Amino acid sequence: MPLNAGCVVPMVNVSFISSYRPALGGADTLEIEAATLRELMRILVAKYPRMKSHIDDGLVLAINGEIYRDNLDVEIEDGSEVYLMPRIQGG
Repeated sequence: MPLNAGCVVPMVNVSFISSYRPALGGADTLEIEAATLRELMRILVAKYPRMKSHIDDGLVLAINGEIYRDNLDVEIEDGSEVYLMPRIQGG
């Protein structure tokens, strides 16, 4: 029996800065089924391999306006808005 059998995987709306659009097939936003930020990143790379370099460069992810930098195991609720932006390096 699959791990998620009987479980509903949340559908999330993913928005991102315009410089990511070429890596995401020119889309303005995406709808992706993902239960955690880690799963969302895995799905993005599987569907859009060019996103890997952006992810490797460092991303900041926000769920409904709350920023998550280092915890990809955060659960995402159905209908949440996830925003991707580059990590800003400080000095």
